[in-house]
Amino acid sequence: MSEKTERYELLKQQAQALLTGQFDLVANMSHLASLIFNELPQLNGTSFYRFKNDELILGPFQGKPACMHIAVGKGVCGTVAATKKPEVVPNVHEFSGHIACDSASNSEVVVPIFKDGKFWGVLDLDSPEYNTFDDVDASYLSEIAPIVFGVQAEIGGRA
Repeated sequence: MSEKTERYELLKQQAQALLTGQFDLVANMSHLASLIFNELPQLNGTSFYRFKNDELILGPFQGKPACMHIAVGKGVCGTVAATKKPEVVPNVHEFSGHIACDSASNSEVVVPIFKDGKFWGVLDLDSPEYNTFDDVDASYLSEIAPIVFGVQAEIGGRA
């Protein structure tokens, strides 16, 4: 098991212990954003965005102030809202239409969050380093993000 995989396995256990049985969504998102931000290296932002009124609205986050509203199809988060698939971006400056909420960000991973089979929002992680994220990050974050609902919710649209 790689160091990254071990780190994510521990993070998943911590998130489950912290949030399972807790159902205040704002508190859960706040705790999970903080846990991820403080446990994963090389992050400068961890944000939840909720899908509401046909756009993404900023929820609890850690890091510098973030974009409050993101249109579907715009930037990395908006692309994930449109495709409902994770995006791993090694260099955000090469991503067409990238929205620079924090000019220090150089790489990004965004995963969709589903609740009861419906698209609910996204989890967005930013790094000041290039090539920080890969498919391992996207896979584990897709498992960890739905824990905000206080139970083992659907992962990536799957039961």
